[in-house]
Amino acid sequence: MTAAEPGTDALTPRSSRVVAARKLQRRRGRDKAERFLAEGPQAVREAIGAGVVEDLFYTVDADVRHDDLIDAAHAAGAHLHPVTDEALESLAETVTPQGLVAVCRFLDQRLPAEANLVAVLHGITDPGNAGTVLRAADAAGADCVVFGTDSVDPYNGKCVRASAGSLFHLPVIRGADTAELLDVFNETQILAAAAQGENLFALSANGELDVPTVWLFGSEAHGLDDGIAALAHRRVGVPIWGRAESLNLAVAAGVCLYASASAQRMAL
Repeated sequence: MTAAEPGTDALTPRSSRVVAARKLQRRRGRDKAERFLAEGPQAVREAIGAGVVEDLFYTVDADVRHDDLIDAAHAAGAHLHPVTDEALESLAETVTPQGLVAVCRFLDQRLPAEANLVAVLHGITDPGNAGTVLRAADAAGADCVVFGTDSVDPYNGKCVRASAGSLFHLPVIRGADTAELLDVFNETQILAAAAQGENLFALSANGELDVPTVWLFGSEAHGLDDGIAALAHRRVGVPIWGRAESLNLAVAAGVCLYASASAQRMAL
């Protein structure tokens, strides 16, 4: 049994709160309200843990299956809103919604005072790829992820879902100018991921990945432009030993980040 008051009417797609929340599906609406949507039990759980849930919309079915999350949101100060299935579907962006959508405040976005491992996304426009890179960075123990010039909004619904909760685990810098940011890290090793770069594993074997490192990842289709890649100290690639033409951006980023994380931990 949740903390909702008895007799509370379920909100419909035309209810003002639902209409207002639906505006957060677009970047303009998110930027204006400084709020975003987190959909599904995993994302909602992580958002509650981060203390950023402001409103929680849930269906009757979710009230039964996820009453612990609904009660936790209420205990954390969130406003609870039971909604009809149609209202929930209007807020959700998945084909099969799981009955929970939270309105969350923007997370604090600032560079950590010290960083051993940073992922910088430049010109990455696919939210699924971006969210997966964010998830890989979190798993590898990165200190922050930067969404640089021309990159997708990390609060995009697909990006939030692809991050599998990692958005709430580490600092995410949004809308940074890539060149200016790299200038801040000019005393840190900056490596640009590039298909024709130096062999990643050769660098690892030579002990060249065990220092604080900023990894720079470029667009899915074209990689990094020459001007930005030139700001890195080296261009590094994941070798292709099989017959695949290339690696997916998120997979390559995960390999690079784990190579650095492993080398840094082995050096401790």
